[in-house]
Amino acid sequence: MLTDRIEREIVISAPPQRVWQVLTEAEHISGWFGDATEIDLRPGGAIVFTWSKHGSHHGVVARVEPPRLFSFRWARPAGEPATEGNSTLVEFTLSPDGAGTRLRMVETGFAGLQVSDEDKGVAVKENTEGWIAELGELREYAERPAA
Repeated sequence: MLTDRIEREIVISAPPQRVWQVLTEAEHISGWFGDATEIDLRPGGAIVFTWSKHGSHHGVVARVEPPRLFSFRWARPAGEPATEGNSTLVEFTLSPDGAGTRLRMVETGFAGLQVSDEDKGVAVKENTEGWIAELGELREYAERPAA
């Protein structure tokens, strides 16, 4: 049976405000997630993540509640605008954890992708593996001394 959600939780040795910046500011996002990022940080704002190997993935900012919640929809196919049938929802929730931050990431909407069940399974597998790597990079980036 196809799962419709990916959930990951990590603890980052950095305060929530630092993690918020790393999640929501283009210059920081590009330091851990892809090669370049464009973001209009407001609900309905455009977001574009670009990887030299995977192309540009377009999205739309869904919610912005600093420094606690950030979510966006992003299109699975490179180069296409995010729509209900081709995108998933990624939600980051931040909470204080001692001197650091607990970051919870949930991605949902795979079941609603308008592709074959096999392609939905591939999307879940690729994104599950991708988030393991990307969240590790996010932690490493956020824990560096701020420039």
